[in-house]
Amino acid sequence: MITPKDVARMLRGFAMPSGAARAQARPGTAEGDPDALFTSESSGFGTSLADELPPDLSDSLHELEATAAPSPAMMPKKRLDTDSPATFASLDARELPVVREYSAGGLVFNKDNEVAIIARRSRSGHLEWCLPKGHIEKGETPEQTAVREVHEETGILGAVTGSIATIDYWFTGETQRVHKLVHHYVLRQTAGTLGVDGDPDHEAEDAAWVPFDDLASVLSYPNERRIVWLYARKYRRQ
Repeated sequence: MITPKDVARMLRGFAMPSGAARAQARPGTAEGDPDALFTSESSGFGTSLADELPPDLSDSLHELEATAAPSPAMMPKKRLDTDSPATFASLDARELPVVREYSAGGLVFNKDNEVAIIARRSRSGHLEWCLPKGHIEKGETPEQTAVREVHEETGILGAVTGSIATIDYWFTGETQRVHKLVHHYVLRQTAGTLGVDGDPDHEAEDAAWVPFDDLASVLSYPNERRIVWLYARKYRRQ
């Protein structure tokens, strides 16, 4: 005779995915544990477990079978072709021509050990604080570019006293991929007054002196914060 307790075990076993039901059966007890027999695979060759129950119980189990099995309404809808991108940006970028760009700039210090930085507007419209730097013109050395760019963007005339590091990175434009190398130097102020009026490209919106110890928390770009760290590692011991 099938008792309500037996039915509860049947329903519990049927509602559980077959793999989970097998996982809960303890090793060596599959034959001796009644719970281990009541899984979705235990009803024989293509028959329903509900068919083996008395009529007053089989209706409830038939209902459970119908709701437990996935139906088309429950299945995720197939993505339409229009939902998928026609191309992949990472693959398309490989077909773009590659060009190299070279820039120079760096840390220019005043007598109070402060560093001049500038604020530029990003493409998204955010104001970002960064080190003064710019493209190396034909016939210039990287050191000459660093002096010129610092003067144009900050108004400060400096003299190069050392090299910090060269950072290279990639970015993708509309028509080409760019591999950019930026040489960073240490400069000491020899003349000039801080300001952005002399910037020929009018990219710098503001300039400020920042104590060196606060610099890493103010600069917007991780690469430039790394330059600060490299400078401290290389020169502050001296």
